[in-house]
Order: sequence, then C-alpha cells, then structure tokens
Amino acid sequence: MADKIRWGVLATGGIAATFTEDLRTLPDAEVVAVGSRSHASAQAFADRFGIPRAHGSWQELADDPEVDVVYVANTHNAHFPAAELMLRAGKHVLCEKAFTLNLAQAQALIELAREQGVFLMEAMWMRTNPAFRRMLEMLADGAIGEISTVHADFHLAGPFAADHRLRDPHQGGGALLDLGVYPVTFAHAVLGVPSSVTAWSALNPEGTDANTGMLFGYATGPHQGALAALTCGITADSPVRAAVSGSRGRIVLDSIFFRPEEFTLHRAGTDPQTIRVPFTARGMVHEAVEVMRCVREGLLESPLVSWQDTLDVMALLDGVRAQVGVVFPGER
Repeated sequence: MADKIRWGVLATGGIAATFTEDLRTLPDAEVVAVGSRSHASAQAFADRFGIPRAHGSWQELADDPEVDVVYVANTHNAHFPAAELMLRAGKHVLCEKAFTLNLAQAQALIELAREQGVFLMEAMWMRTNPAFRRMLEMLADGAIGEISTVHADFHLAGPFAADHRLRDPHQGGGALLDLGVYPVTFAHAVLGVPSSVTAWSALNPEGTDANTGMLFGYATGPHQGALAALTCGITADSPVRAAVSGSRGRIVLDSIFFRPEEFTLHRAGTDPQTIRVPFTARGMVHEAVEVMRCVREGLLESPLVSWQDTLDVMALLDGVRAQVGVVFPGER
C-alpha cells in the first residue's frame, strides 16, 4: 500500500461532502475517486473537491484499482448493496450508520468482510470522538460511582415531505435509523446490551416512525438495576443532550451530545467540572484516522467500533421496530 491511503467516496450528498472535507485535512489520506449512480453528480462532486476521477456507477468505483478504502454514504436502504459490492471487489469499507436496514444485513456484510479479508467499520463517529472516549474512560474509572440512568434525545423539527429520506420507507426512513441510532449507541456504549426493551412510536402516514421513545432495562450484569430513557423524532426540536447519572454524581453532554468537545462532571459538595477534549476539523476526521490505523495494522475490525457493537445496536433497532410496527419494503 502506498504511503497515503487512497479513498473513494460513494455518494455525493451532504454527509459525503463533510467527510471529504475532513479527509482533506489528513496528510496521509487522499481522495482519489467518487462514485454515484449519476456521472453528472459524481463529476460535480469531483470538481468541487478536486478529486481526480468521477465514476458514474458503483461498479466503476469498485473496479478502480487506485482505491484502497471506500466510504459508503448513501441512504440507509442502499448501504447493504453498496457495501457488499465494494467488499466483493476487495475494498476496505467505512459504511455510514445506521449500518444497514436490519441485523440480518449487518451479519451478512460482516461475514463477507471476514471471508474477503478486508476491513469493515460502521461510521459511528461518536465512538471515535475524543471527548466521548474520555467520558467512557472516566465512567469505567468510577467517576460517578455505580451508573443508574442514561438519558439521551435527538429530534429534528421538520417539517419533512412524504418523499424525504427521513419519511420514505423505501429509503429506510423514519427517526429511528437516522437519529435514534445515536441515543441507542450512546446507551449501549455506557451500559451494554439491555435485558428488556420497551418502545412506542407515533407513525408517519408512510409507516415510518415520526416520534419514538425507548426504555432499556438492565436486570442483570455489571449495571444491574440501571435504565436508559431515549427518544428520537422528526416532529419537534429537542436539546440533543445526554446525561449519565450514578451514585456519586452525573456527567452531562450538552448539545450536540454525539459530537462533543466537552462534558461536565457534577458531584455533590464540589463545583461542576468541565472536561474539554476538542475534536479536529468537523469531527468526522477521527473515524477516518481509526480506519487508516486499522488498515495499516492489517485489522479487519476496529476495537473502537467493533463488529459486535454494530450487531448489538442493529439488534436493538430491529427490536424497537418490531414493537412499534415499522417494516421496510422487502423485509417480509
């Protein structure tokens, strides 16, 4: 492999643009190609970011011998086929969250990556964020004692049209997979896999979730007796905050909790302490750094965003959808 790791970007939307901007800040990364179903879209993206090659199909990107890693950044429904194509072509893959539409698809991609001997990671940038990682370290060290509760929310006010990706079932729409994946991942990172999940949603006319609440209970394990109260929605604004409370205090992450630069430690009898751990660029750079570290070391998965972490979260999302009655086209 060349000194620089060569990236291909699959998709040309806003998240792809932000990630590409962050990649350009890394001296050991180079964006060499972009792929889209439309050559015009790919060319416009390439012109915008000075990318040398624009491919008018996913297959052309998969066949590009100069690409080491592909960042998959299209809509949820397309994550599986796009990532599958790249893995079969021997490309390392960083795939946006929610990783796939469901657990079965996630399992299939992971098995394929293992068979092909290539790296695969969910682009859950929160798990690679420096402040988030520092918070987890402090929780593990007992900074707030025994953890009792986790609260997290992520809502957008909208309104969104019926054919918008946040509502359209054919695009894997709904609040849960796009927004709720963050509170669910946050709770999982802090508390692990719950023993019980209770969920309720108000549904859009299209059958996707518009406003969802989740209660995770932990009856056994290291956090026995703890619970997580999580919400997501596309009908109203919310603080987009998270908090972890324990027997000796609490940690609060103010808006936006999944992209923190700092958090506040509250303990009885002492002044609140702000722990500041800034991220670099727009915050997506850290997942790229982790991907490249793992690729250079010959790893197939990242310890920061492990395959098991992704499978656990996908199983929780599946369980919530089963309770609230959200089914995507082709799942039955």
